Amino acid sequence: MPKIKPFEKYSDRYDEWFEKNNDIYHAELETIRQLMPPLPGNGLEVGVGSGKFAVPLGIKIGVEPSEKMAIKAERQGIRVFRHVAENLPFSDSAFDFVLMVTTICFVDDILKSFTEAFRVLKPYGCIIIGFVDKESELGKHYTDKRNTSVFYKVATFFSTQQVCKFLAEAGFGDFTFKQTLIPGETQEKIQNGFGKGAFIVIKATKNGK
Repeated sequence: MPKIKPFEKYSDRYDEWFEKNNDIYHAELETIRQLMPPLPGNGLEVGVGSGKFAVPLGIKIGVEPSEKMAIKAERQGIRVFRHVAENLPFSDSAFDFVLMVTTICFVDDILKSFTEAFRVLKPYGCIIIGFVDKESELGKHYTDKRNTSVFYKVATFFSTQQVCKFLAEAGFGDFTFKQTLIPGETQEKIQNGFGKGAFIVIKATKNGK
């Protein structure tokens, strides 16, 4: 079952987080932007939510199982399909890139989600995954406090190594990493690689076979 109950009940609280944490939001957005393929391109965001990333990144198509979140995204001009990441309603090789931001911690089957993304990507298309690394200070904090959060109590957190393992099993290769929200650095600092930052972005490519 998709973990949509918190988003149906607290959709306004979700949007308020971005308003209250504007610096963090823009750091995450810019880190993703640095790994985005050149636009225009036919892109899809899986777990589009209310469109907080799709809209500024120019993505016009999204998948979102939460009705309340989907309606918010549609009001901003995104075409939203009410489906889950493990069962995308698109033909093979339909998109140039697939974006998933803080989505993997809410899916039922991360490997199947990546396998579906692989299927709908064109040869040499890419997947871009943004997530909080469970091994980071922030990831450990979220894990420790998950029972007090309306959103993260239903979440499953992953390390960067675990995400890479699932991506490779789905058929992806050519990994590129960016990280931000690095302890001891300014909020907007972005570095290559992983292991320091709390928010990690991975870009991986469909090998064309």
